[in-house]
Amino acid sequence: MENKILLEIVTPHGLIYSEEVDEVTANGSEGEFCVLQGHAPYVTTLKIGMLTCKTGKGPVIFFVNWGYAEIGADKVLILADSAERAEDIDVERSRAAFKRAEDRLKKAEDIDFHRAEASLERAATRIQVAQLKIPK
Repeated sequence: MENKILLEIVTPHGLIYSEEVDEVTANGSEGEFCVLQGHAPYVTTLKIGMLTCKTGKGPVIFFVNWGYAEIGADKVLILADSAERAEDIDVERSRAAFKRAEDRLKKAEDIDFHRAEASLERAATRIQVAQLKIPK
């Protein structure tokens, strides 16, 4: 495992990804961070965003919906509300969710504004991540 780190992404539905990688980049609540082998240990919260890991075969891109990251010298553990690979994102479903959230926000009466805003952000981020698919 020379110069590699183990990346594990876990959601309430189980283990989504577990591989040795060269680098992990994610969106923490305090900003984007990058982890290489030998990184100082810390824990941070994650916000809705993209997680990218670099492997010998090229980058692997994920959508991550909130969570926590535990970083160690040779392991990154991601505990997320949900996560999916870019190539698994249903773009049409995401566009429909974006439209529904946008419509709710336009009405702006008798809605949970924060929930609608989070729905809009999730849908927009899924669409952006899906557009970054790496050809196989």
